[in-house]
Amino acid sequence: MTVISPAVIVDSEQSAPPPRTTTIQLVTAGLLIVLPLAAVAFAGVIFWNHGVGWLDLGMAVFMYVFTGLGLSVGFHRLFSHRSFVPARWLKVTLAIAGTMGIEGSAISWVSQHRRHHAFTDRPGDPHSPLPAGPGLANYLRGLWHAHAGWLFVHNEVNADRWSKDLHDDPDINFVNRTVVLWTSLSFLIPTAIGWLVTGTLYGAMLAGLWAGVVRVAVLHHVTWSTNSLCHTFGTQPYGNKDRSTNFSPLALLSFGEAWYNAHHAFPRSARHGIDSGQVDISAEVIRIFERMGWATNVQRPRLSAMARRRALMSSDQACTSGL
Repeated sequence: MTVISPAVIVDSEQSAPPPRTTTIQLVTAGLLIVLPLAAVAFAGVIFWNHGVGWLDLGMAVFMYVFTGLGLSVGFHRLFSHRSFVPARWLKVTLAIAGTMGIEGSAISWVSQHRRHHAFTDRPGDPHSPLPAGPGLANYLRGLWHAHAGWLFVHNEVNADRWSKDLHDDPDINFVNRTVVLWTSLSFLIPTAIGWLVTGTLYGAMLAGLWAGVVRVAVLHHVTWSTNSLCHTFGTQPYGNKDRSTNFSPLALLSFGEAWYNAHHAFPRSARHGIDSGQVDISAEVIRIFERMGWATNVQRPRLSAMARRRALMSSDQACTSGL
């Protein structure tokens, strides 16, 4: 594993100064980070004293997979990059599942992600880890900004520019208008199941804690780590035009999102783990959808294109080492 050089990438296009961040955004971002982490600490105390029940653990895993695939397969590979064409019911289900991941609406999420690809590691990228200057402090500051600090910065969501296709889709607009409902159900469903199974308020609260708040905290930090860790540590087998990397330790928890260098090389590909032995759960789920006839026109990179990118990267490395 390598650490990507913290040298600042200069871009000729300078973005205009962003509007001032509002107090509401600062408070919301703070609560989004602090409350789930506080719940994790509280759950740790409960786990130390009493362990965790199979019901709570099972629901936490199920909700993590359901909402995590909603973000990875739905928000990212389908809505952001149009990696496949889904059946209508599948499109709506993935939109709901992603919204229940508590990372905003599909339109805002996709708009920010498409901006990221348009201005990767350059001015205009909403969450680039580029440091403000030399030194460890600036390096760590850049890493924090890419992970969660960018949530405290005003980033305009211009749906007409970045996600007009979703804005014009009545199904996605419906899910977008009812985001509060799906956000609430993300916590209420495991809490209600805990109540029905145990018949106690304590059982309901434990289920809501583990399968609701703790699950959201883990999912958020895994998602944010693709912005920070996958632009700082790892390998770049398919090019170093930006700082994107393949970071294998995160591959399983992120459902294959951590093969980020390959994703930036072939952004429309439904499979990010394109090399042998790379675990990509989202790609396997999309393959199942394809076999069932629920997904068509699934995008995958050609072997010849992969070989060319690797050869080009090897040539660049040889030239660099020869200097």
